[in-house]
Amino acid sequence: MDAKTQADKLVAVVRIRGRVNVRSDITETLERLRLKHVNNCVLLTLTNSYKGMLNKCINHVAYGEIDEATLEKLLAKKAEGLTAKELLGGKYDPVKLKEQMPLCLHPPRHGYKSTKLSFKQGGSLGYQGADINKLISRMV
Repeated sequence: MDAKTQADKLVAVVRIRGRVNVRSDITETLERLRLKHVNNCVLLTLTNSYKGMLNKCINHVAYGEIDEATLEKLLAKKAEGLTAKELLGGKYDPVKLKEQMPLCLHPPRHGYKSTKLSFKQGGSLGYQGADINKLISRMV
């Protein structure tokens, strides 16, 4: 995906793997992303610093561009006072968004594909693109 179009998108990041036997630098990166527990989800606007953080912890999270329908469903269940149109349009209060994050989700119905393999290998980890919407809809 082009860097210019990817920077305009809202990205959902879900922590999949736990915290046992994780290197300290990766643990710190996950805490800076506010992903302290399994099945936590945060919404980010992708910048260069967030791209580097996601690349560092790619073996512990799943992320991709979230669409409006899934975002509306997620915010209706888990966040108060935020709408999908405000977030996708960029007209939201960042303090209010930061107070709502992370969103605690249920484990996905029918489970993960694999918590050890990347998405390209048939697992659930790493960059999923638009398929993150299927994962999040099973977790809400």
